[in-house]
Amino acid sequence: MEYVERSYRGRFASGRLHPFTVKFRESDLWIGVDEGSYSPMMEDDVLRWIVELRRSMDACIAVDPGFRTSLVPYDAAPYAPEVMRHMSAVSHCTGIGPMSAVAGAFSLHVATLLKENYHCSDVVVENGGDICADSVSDMDIAVFAGQSPLSEKVGLHIPAGEFPLGVCTSGGTVGPSLSFGRADAVMIVCKDVLLADSYATAFANRIKGQSDLQPVIDQASQTPDILAALAVKDDRMALCGRYELRLFK
Repeated sequence: MEYVERSYRGRFASGRLHPFTVKFRESDLWIGVDEGSYSPMMEDDVLRWIVELRRSMDACIAVDPGFRTSLVPYDAAPYAPEVMRHMSAVSHCTGIGPMSAVAGAFSLHVATLLKENYHCSDVVVENGGDICADSVSDMDIAVFAGQSPLSEKVGLHIPAGEFPLGVCTSGGTVGPSLSFGRADAVMIVCKDVLLADSYATAFANRIKGQSDLQPVIDQASQTPDILAALAVKDDRMALCGRYELRLFK
């Protein structure tokens, strides 16, 4: 699949954050931290952290390949890394396979270690549209929706007091991830970034056309763990939740 430059990444920084990127295999992380905590050593540390996490997961999946391939809730082995057990717990909430939360898992892992090792006051980790964010300032997050005319034109305004949060986006027309729907984008906000990641996939699976937007958003609005949801199909959208809609030029 051709790489798509996601210009929405620039909106996270807004002149406040020091940005850098780290890539390893399928992981393509955009990271922003407050200028006061940034160190060039971060980039090497983040690469080491994601390589170690990937290797530990691969070793477990080699013994238990069902974890990778399951499209329904699946329990990780007792000896699996904690992150895989977290992914399994999330899968039982959302009703789909645990790998639906893998990108969010990497985002959370990196954000947590940056906070612990560098004492960042602001950290944003975005991995293929799945964001783990902790910020002392308000943040506007635009939704990337591929060829939709609404792509990067709409999003959510999140006040500083709401963080940390997971803000995750999935779609059936953009990106390499498996989807059974045709949504251009479904953005989900939860306290748990893995839960947001998996719910975004689960709800995107249910959107085949514009008529599915409102029923999906109605269901999201009745899910206690979901703080906000925004769904886009072609030139239509639907949303719910506690955050203000933002329009971008």
